Amino acid sequence: TPEITEWTLTQLKAYNAKATFFCIGENSRNHPQLLSKIRADGHVVGNHTFDHLNGWKTKNETYIENVIKCDSIFQSKLFRPPYGKIKGSQASNLKKLGYKIIMWEVLSGDFDQKISKEKCLENVINNVTPGGIVVFHDSEKAYSNLRYALPKTLKFLKEKGYSFETIESQLI
Repeated sequence: TPEITEWTLTQLKAYNAKATFFCIGENSRNHPQLLSKIRADGHVVGNHTFDHLNGWKTKNETYIENVIKCDSIFQSKLFRPPYGKIKGSQASNLKKLGYKIIMWEVLSGDFDQKISKEKCLENVINNVTPGGIVVFHDSEKAYSNLRYALPKTLKFLKEKGYSFETIESQLI
């Protein structure tokens, strides 16, 4: 989401934070300049399927094809399944194709419009651990919570001595 992603990039830059953006292929195809900016700012792009598919509700062949279609846009073998829902057979097939499946330790819940922005912040700061992967979403649905929680999270963690790196840098 151009405006929200631009805002997110500004927040990350203010804290010298690097991130991994798991992008939906369709959005990336529609906004190639934003994809270029994410990379130019030193962040990494990962695959999040072309159409944000739920693996549990999608036939294996369709799911794998959708991941590969997304990969054709930005050539990344980092993959985070939407909703965290992926069948074992889908994961096995993707691993055979060279994908590294990335999950998370902390889900901010920013996308959940039933939780407050304060609860979103608490979800992160009360559960983050060194080396942990925290998920935020740069989407319209998440923006209200993200706008509140992301800068406060970055400030809190920076003050606690945390650094912010891409997932790719941790895999090397």
